[in-house]
Amino acid sequence: MRFILCSLAVLGLAACDASIPDSNPGVGFDSYADQRQKQAARDVALAGQGQPLAAPMAVSEEQLGYTSTNSATSYGTEETEAERLAAATAAALNSGEQPIDATPLNPAPQVALGPSGISTENDFEDVSTLRSIESDAQKIEQNRAQYEVVQPTDLPTRPGNTGPNIVNYALSTTNPVGQQMYSRFAASEGRAKRNCAKYMSPDQAQAAFLQKGGPQKDRLGVDPDGDGYACSWNPAPFRKVSGG
Repeated sequence: MRFILCSLAVLGLAACDASIPDSNPGVGFDSYADQRQKQAARDVALAGQGQPLAAPMAVSEEQLGYTSTNSATSYGTEETEAERLAAATAAALNSGEQPIDATPLNPAPQVALGPSGISTENDFEDVSTLRSIESDAQKIEQNRAQYEVVQPTDLPTRPGNTGPNIVNYALSTTNPVGQQMYSRFAASEGRAKRNCAKYMSPDQAQAAFLQKGGPQKDRLGVDPDGDGYACSWNPAPFRKVSGG
């Protein structure tokens, strides 16, 4: 009984409540049609035209098919370019000649060989047409006429002031290098090496040695062993040339 009385009281209050007019629902509560109309009016105002801007085109959701024509064209272009590059490379490497086929079934290339016959100079038949016995005899006579025998003459005399002649000295001696022929006092090998270093060659040392009284006197100290030869000078080459 108490529950029924409470329910009746609530229904009475609801009937007494007046409906509130929907004068301004607020921002964000416009209908979809009103929003489209306002957007169209705004587009017209911005564009300055009497008609609204065209609605954007709808994007199709269909999947694009594979265009085989473009792919085939691109593939053909790449293949043509590759063939052109291959031909240019082959022409540069082979200088216009075709490359050798090195397959096992291909026969070996022919190698150009030179003439295997005898030369023209040794061919009797060929030479006989160019030369004869009479022409050869004539050439021999011409060579004999041009032949000249040079008679030997005396050797030129040496100038008077040339110093000692080491060649004549070498031919006038017979003892080998190292055999003592002259006495030496207080000879020193070290002193001889220092004195020999002053000369450009053993020949110059021997000439100076003879000019200073050698071999009897070793004033320069270049013949410590007393063999008559200064600074390792050797008369053997001069003797060999003269046949001694």
